Amino acid sequence: MRSAELIEMLRDARRRTLDLVSDLTDRQMEVPLLPIINPPIWEMGHVAWFWERWALRHLRGEEPVRPWGDAVWDSAAVAHDTRWRPDAPSRVETWNYMQEVLDRVIERLPAGEVSDQEAYFYWLATMHEDMHDEAFTYTRQTLGYAAPLGTVETPRRGDARTRGHGDVEVPGGTWMLGAMPGTVFVFDNEKWEHPVEVRPFRIARWPVTNGEFGDFVNDGGYRRREWWSEEGWTWREQERSEHPLYWVPRGNGGWMRRHFDQVVPLGEDIPVIHVNWYEAEAYCRWVGRRLPTEAEWEMAAAGGPGGKREFPWGEKPPTPERAHLDARSVGCSPLGSVPAGASAFGCQEMIGNTWEWTADDFQPYPGFVIDPYKEYSQPWFGPERKVLRGGCWATRSRLIRNTWRNFYTKDRRDVFGGFRTCAAD
Repeated sequence: MRSAELIEMLRDARRRTLDLVSDLTDRQMEVPLLPIINPPIWEMGHVAWFWERWALRHLRGEEPVRPWGDAVWDSAAVAHDTRWRPDAPSRVETWNYMQEVLDRVIERLPAGEVSDQEAYFYWLATMHEDMHDEAFTYTRQTLGYAAPLGTVETPRRGDARTRGHGDVEVPGGTWMLGAMPGTVFVFDNEKWEHPVEVRPFRIARWPVTNGEFGDFVNDGGYRRREWWSEEGWTWREQERSEHPLYWVPRGNGGWMRRHFDQVVPLGEDIPVIHVNWYEAEAYCRWVGRRLPTEAEWEMAAAGGPGGKREFPWGEKPPTPERAHLDARSVGCSPLGSVPAGASAFGCQEMIGNTWEWTADDFQPYPGFVIDPYKEYSQPWFGPERKVLRGGCWATRSRLIRNTWRNFYTKDRRDVFGGFRTCAAD
């Protein structure tokens, strides 16, 4: 990979971070202590510290840029609730630190071609910042702040033919689940592909929409115990939830939704989003279907003639015609707005728009080996977290692929997560 490409990638990630925080007032930066968000100023410092850790200290053997930096910004060592410390670096101090680290990282890059082994750590730092930028975005939604800057409000048109869309059939067989050996820029939890037997199955052509989920809500789905697992019902009762997060009752019995700081029409033809795994599971029971396994999801996205694909449509990188990514417009777009994104089996919008919950716990693949960034996957394996696939509208296109595994606890619905269903066995 050429040095110039890495520099542009690093600068692009930093531009996006600044777009997401630069318009916030000092008062907005003083966020309440919530378990699902970080203080924005702390998170700004953390993404720069991560660059320092890997691109300067690990790769170059340099001394810390700030001697006290680890005690403030190392997320593995600094407990979540202590990130609201009163003596934390100021906004200006943090801004200066971010710029200083960026300048040093770029200055240390060798000219010309960079080896894969070295480029990996620049890629790692960029992907980490991309993931935090998605977190900055859903933090703004959580707190009811204005939609972020740096996005282009380009209304997307759906395709009316998506209504009543039905299933596609996938023949099953032996599927090689995971990333292919030799792929340089993948995370440890994607390594490596291994055989999984998959029975023939039918999977929805499209993700579940607001309109479809609204039928479940209006049928009393949140009040009917029979649709919920014991664990899911316990969550629902504790939260006293009667509908998806951010849905707002409308006077005539319909629904609207809060989109950042605005209340807008529900949008019946856009994917339902901000629903957790329990809600997805309950909807599936109500409609007589189920969530796909990881292997089924990946097979439907990546399988077909010619071998395994990096993206549903093939090997070419994402474009606006193939996937709604990079926050090109703010929020999910109507189904059918990316007509060139179909998989070989005919599944639509498996990349972008909304992350999709799967049935599987987040567990390591056989032969799992921890990568240098050991805190990324290993501490989080277990039944408390489920795997999501496919990316969402705020996900950076350079980050996502068919084998990417996201993971959240089953109760999280602040993130940009939705789902699609499979026919019951």
